[in-house]
Amino acid sequence: MMEALAALSLQPCSWIACERPGKAPGGFLKFSKHIGDERKFQKLSLRGASELNNKGVLKISSCYRKRGVSAVGSENVHAFVDEALVIKRKSEDVAPYLNGRCIYLVGMMGSGKTTVGKILSEVLGYSFFDSDKLVEQSVGMSSVAQIFQERSEAFFRDSESEVLRDLSTMHRLVVATGGGAVIRPINWKYMKHGITVWLDVPLEALARRIAAVGTASRPLLHQELGDPFTKAFTRLTTLAEQRGDAYANADARVCLQHIASKQGHNDVGSLTPTAIAIEALLQVENFVTPKGARASGRRNSFLQA
Repeated sequence: MMEALAALSLQPCSWIACERPGKAPGGFLKFSKHIGDERKFQKLSLRGASELNNKGVLKISSCYRKRGVSAVGSENVHAFVDEALVIKRKSEDVAPYLNGRCIYLVGMMGSGKTTVGKILSEVLGYSFFDSDKLVEQSVGMSSVAQIFQERSEAFFRDSESEVLRDLSTMHRLVVATGGGAVIRPINWKYMKHGITVWLDVPLEALARRIAAVGTASRPLLHQELGDPFTKAFTRLTTLAEQRGDAYANADARVCLQHIASKQGHNDVGSLTPTAIAIEALLQVENFVTPKGARASGRRNSFLQA
């Protein structure tokens, strides 16, 4: 189990890469811009707070490659840069209140826990783990679907609980949990050693995402009939009814529909993973700061009454 943890912690993130793991978060953001028939690749370096304040933030290296495609508007580049700066600064605001506590992302299959989790881990200087991948490694099988087929869902759930138990003894992790991790109370006991964050995505958006990549890797969708979207939406609706109250136990909720509304979008598909990660940090900040902690204490007292 510990070997699996060590191996996965070394897997790189392709979005924002941390230059100094375990220290003040730094990294880079790559983006491209078309200029005539050339494509310009730029790398935005993110440095410490002192450089942000005193030396400016942009350190850009560029290269050019021929490409016969029309130019992309500079507003796209500006949006990337703006999000990079916002998440950098917000992570610096939140980090002192975390005290090394782990962040556990919960939510339905296809909600983006792995993608958002990698971004959060990089900007916070944390390690990232996907609990499903850890289960696969611990039992020596290649996929969750294989575990369901050759063993059973109950076997998978037992292994998942063991993984979460081991992770709960560690610090400075961002963990993307499986969609069904919330159904066992013991898992909440383990995850409450850290901070739990629910990625709340509309069911139609989830179904579109899953249908686009196929349902083969989603064992809970195999028994449904119809086209990929119908299969996904039908099963997701049932799972949402079964798990909705469990997800609501999370310390923080990231509602993608709310983020889209704030940005003037009708479709959550327009949101970038970084925008979702920024909202996650905002909600974590609301929970860990003194004002948020008092509100959480009142909520927990009510739930226990």
